[in-house]
Amino acid sequence: MKGVIYARYSSDNQREESIEGQLRECNEFAKKNGIQIIETYIDRALSAKTDNRPDFQRMIKDSESCNFEVVIVWKLDRFARNRYDSAHYKAMLRKNGAKVLSATERISDSAEGILLESLLEGMAEYYSAELAEKVVRGMTDNALKGKYNGGTLPIGYVIDSEKHFQLDPVTAPSVIHAFKRYAEGASMQEVTDELNLMGIRTKRGGKISINSVTSMLHNRKYIGEYKFRDVIQPGAIPAIVSVELFDKVQERMVANKKTPARHKAEEEYLLTTKLYCGKCQSFMVGESGHSQSKGTVHRYYKCITAKKHKTCDKKTVRKEWIEDLVIDYVRKILFDDELLETIAEKVVNVFGKENETLPLLRKQYDETQKAIDNLLYAIQQGILTPSTKQRMQELEQQKNELSAQIIKEEMAKPLITKEHILAFLERLRKLNTNKLEHRRRLIDTFINKVVLYDDGRIFIGCNYTDCSKEITFDELEEACENSSDFSETAGP
Repeated sequence: MKGVIYARYSSDNQREESIEGQLRECNEFAKKNGIQIIETYIDRALSAKTDNRPDFQRMIKDSESCNFEVVIVWKLDRFARNRYDSAHYKAMLRKNGAKVLSATERISDSAEGILLESLLEGMAEYYSAELAEKVVRGMTDNALKGKYNGGTLPIGYVIDSEKHFQLDPVTAPSVIHAFKRYAEGASMQEVTDELNLMGIRTKRGGKISINSVTSMLHNRKYIGEYKFRDVIQPGAIPAIVSVELFDKVQERMVANKKTPARHKAEEEYLLTTKLYCGKCQSFMVGESGHSQSKGTVHRYYKCITAKKHKTCDKKTVRKEWIEDLVIDYVRKILFDDELLETIAEKVVNVFGKENETLPLLRKQYDETQKAIDNLLYAIQQGILTPSTKQRMQELEQQKNELSAQIIKEEMAKPLITKEHILAFLERLRKLNTNKLEHRRRLIDTFINKVVLYDDGRIFIGCNYTDCSKEITFDELEEACENSSDFSETAGP
């Protein structure tokens, strides 16, 4: 794995050695667990109660490029002390394929924070899906009318003021030339070179490449066909080449097509950074291998110490077996109504207490309103001075500003009720455990740590500590009897 380190100290009382100590322990943690550090982010004399930290924001921005998979901190309070900010930024990192790890704490953030992360992510997905439906509806309507829906415009076309496709008299002839030359036997490279010699450029002004020509010769817009999702509109836009010429080109491309290289399929190991060796407490990481007889791919988890340093003799465990076992245990938790009620209440209580700004703003708003009421009462009693009007204007302006700040704070940190939490948990019950994304959601929401021993014991640490247990494989199989194929799955 590739990772980065985030270090911070919050006051002038702490010295540079504080940062050095954090970096040393984080680097030792990374080395032990096979994590390659590619960047270090440091904020000095800045509190984690605010997210206005330059290197912190730079790290969040850099995560968008998906160059690293983990963010290592000395302790979790180095990342954030505000529950909402912690959940918000961890959700952003997870969306970009990264997660936060503590070098000194073997447990994740609290149950409330993890559940809040998942809830915020779920709410964001809901609003995103709702917005996507509206966008797709509008784009489908455009497609039915043959209108431009955005994206890279094919060479040979321009868009008029009504968003309809029109032939570009400058570049359309070059499209016909490309189709004819390839149909006559020219190679892709020859067609590419000829278009570049003709001065044809991509819509971004770059030179034509073989990929550009391949895409051009496959594009059915050139025969007037407009496709968007399931909508196919023949003759919706002006055709540049005939159907006969287009089909002839497709036949030659199929004949010349080479067998693509076989890329090794990337398999996601859902318990990465969560599964620990019961002997040396190091991470267990994913590996795969082929059987010599049948060539079947076997995927499993192996202790990182045993893999890199050969100093641990922990047995490997089959990926499907351990992941199915953990998923079944999570589903057992999900169908405990009493436990979910307790979790929802605790999340709401913690979340409500941690927004310190909103109660303060509301208090200031009430005090300002009271001052306005007192001033109005004085005016009604005939107490009127030259400064009364000015003071009233100041109070009204202050009231409006506070009102705007309250609305902004409520929008940034929306009110989450017990009903929101329970509704979210109810949706988790309906997830399809055969889908990778759904399995990942269940594990990330509930599972904190899994420790695997060779003597038939397993410790499953949940984000909600009341669910954490150390049990035997036999007991776990009995506890997870709701799984239809659990008993058929071989052990490690």
